[in-house]
Amino acid sequence: MHPVTAAPSDLRTPPRVVLPLLTPSQRAALEALIPCVLEGAPRGADVAAGSRADFVARCDARLEGLPPHRRAQLGLALDVLAGRIAVALATGVPRRFASLTLAQQRRCFGRWLDSPLAPLRSASHSVRRLMLAVHYAQPEVAEAVGYAGPLQSRTPRVPWEGPLPAAEPGSPPVVEPVARGPVVLPTVIAPDPLPRGVVPAVAMRDDLHSTADVVVIGTGAGGAVTAARLAEAGFRVVVLESGAYRSRADFNEREAELTEQLYADGALRTTDDASVALVQGNTVGGSTTVNWMIMLRTPDFVLEQWAAESGVYGMTPRDMSAVFDRIEREVHASAVPEDAHSANNRILLDGARALGWKVSTAQINATGCVRCGFCGVGCRHDAKQSTLLTFVPRALAAGAMVYADTHVDRIERIERDTGSGTPPLKRVHATVRDPRSGRPARALTIDAPIVVVAGGAIGTPALLQRSGLGGGGVGRWLRLHPTTAIWGRYDREIVTSTGIPLSTMCDEHLRWRGTDFGFWIETPPMHPSFTAAAMPGFGRGHHELMSSFNQLGVLIGLTRDGAERQRSSGAVRTNRRGETSITYALTAEDQRRVRASLSASARLHFAAGAREVGTMHSTPIVVRSAADVARLEQGSVGPNRIGLFSAHVNGTCRMGTDPATSGATPDGERHGVRGLYIADGSLLPTALGVNPQETIMAVATVLAERMAIRHAGMLSL
Repeated sequence: MHPVTAAPSDLRTPPRVVLPLLTPSQRAALEALIPCVLEGAPRGADVAAGSRADFVARCDARLEGLPPHRRAQLGLALDVLAGRIAVALATGVPRRFASLTLAQQRRCFGRWLDSPLAPLRSASHSVRRLMLAVHYAQPEVAEAVGYAGPLQSRTPRVPWEGPLPAAEPGSPPVVEPVARGPVVLPTVIAPDPLPRGVVPAVAMRDDLHSTADVVVIGTGAGGAVTAARLAEAGFRVVVLESGAYRSRADFNEREAELTEQLYADGALRTTDDASVALVQGNTVGGSTTVNWMIMLRTPDFVLEQWAAESGVYGMTPRDMSAVFDRIEREVHASAVPEDAHSANNRILLDGARALGWKVSTAQINATGCVRCGFCGVGCRHDAKQSTLLTFVPRALAAGAMVYADTHVDRIERIERDTGSGTPPLKRVHATVRDPRSGRPARALTIDAPIVVVAGGAIGTPALLQRSGLGGGGVGRWLRLHPTTAIWGRYDREIVTSTGIPLSTMCDEHLRWRGTDFGFWIETPPMHPSFTAAAMPGFGRGHHELMSSFNQLGVLIGLTRDGAERQRSSGAVRTNRRGETSITYALTAEDQRRVRASLSASARLHFAAGAREVGTMHSTPIVVRSAADVARLEQGSVGPNRIGLFSAHVNGTCRMGTDPATSGATPDGERHGVRGLYIADGSLLPTALGVNPQETIMAVATVLAERMAIRHAGMLSL
């Protein structure tokens, strides 16, 4: 087998050669699965007769972004599926999968996906998703299902593509019709020079030891806001980011390539049992660089719950109103004009209005949006006002330094706390990775009295635990807003890959049955590789769904989890080898809400004109009438019984007054460690019931300004 030349991790560096990661027997297992899993799918060049090894090589290379122990788990899944025992459990006959006829393989693989044995379900679903994502990433396969591809290389094909009408800042939404016609977009954008203060790995020739007033770890909604506020207050700030620095020249609108580069674990992060896909950014700007731009304020009842149950102060609805106003100004948030919604968002708007349900047009943080549909892989047009374009540049302008490609290994306390005005020094140990080889390049250590951890709700507790600073509530109370989708097939074009991905929200059921815990419904963007991995089934049944790519509308139901308030649904733990474990299971109450979101989403589809609607169960439940939507709630929502994902990973170091059940004080300081703060979604005491971007920015603002006041004496030293 030949090595694979991987796409460059940064356009400023040359491509790398990736050596095989799977064993020969595991690659043979993948090759044996191709006729069954990809049966009926459009042929790609790498699965044509005699060239299956090329497809296997692509799958192998796709695993490079996973941590070694996760790659080993995927390899073990292939070993299991290739062996006689797994086949015997499904068919009663101890034979190898490769020796079965195609008909027998279909029956065997289908039984694995619905097996009563959780490990067998986990193994088969992991491999299925990998194979489908890799196959539909090929341009010729995507084109075969009707995918139009990047807007930069064509003119708009539907009315909801192309530039939004211009509006003056602060003016009412523009409602004039959007003109259709050619959009002049450059097909090649020259790389921007690195901003002054950004240090990529390739610039470090030697190990480096430095000092600062503040080290901020992470550049997402919490980290970048904190860095900017403290730098502008006069503190010497150094920011460390595990992902690479990328600008619009790098955002080439190639879905598969960019998801590998911009997401944590190469976009293959899941819970340990592979039952929930976790979608988190790993680049300068964090998840704000790849999210869908919606700006939603924390519901009042959530803020009130934080105050009553967790001891959070200074964040009442009245307190936060001015903070939200400020954040929205800083990221240029504005409402989407009524005539600018995509067809998928019109399903939600029109369906909810027909049913008399609450629905709203959202604000998005964008200026000069061209509605290209590629928000999830970085904005080529510098329209999305992520922290990459807002708070990171502000921090740099105020004198901060940003080290990209830098993995923080641990935090060491190097001074005793004497109780003096300045917190004791801490040493941050980091490894700068060379993006050309993927290997560690240089060691970076920085001493500072204040360290702010903003690595997200997986990275933050893992770092604290590796540093011997865990315990209590650290790593517990993982909240995910568990999300599943309902697809609807229409007799008109929906084209979910185009337009503003998320410009509407239905919160009719947010306070479900009189409780503070319910669900809400939104719309996702759907590009071929992601769609193929998310859609249920395999073989000809899966292909039949994918062949309707442009006629499928998709709604997602997001559940506010944690209805059983005293129960931790999930955890993040690290072992002695530094390997991170992520566990999560829906409670009985949360399962009820996920089920309810299925039938509610289906009702919206039928109200908007769908002719059939289906779930993401292993064997999808399909109904063709609004009278039958209750059937959708009858399927299991247990692990790997239905497709679940989360882009809202929160809660693992939550604020609170009790160190046994929280990770930080209501000021964001780690219990018992003066000068060590947390500033990301892991701080949130509960799930929100809305997308968290604006909440995290607002909470970070409040806490950063408290830090600046509390430690102002350092500036005069």
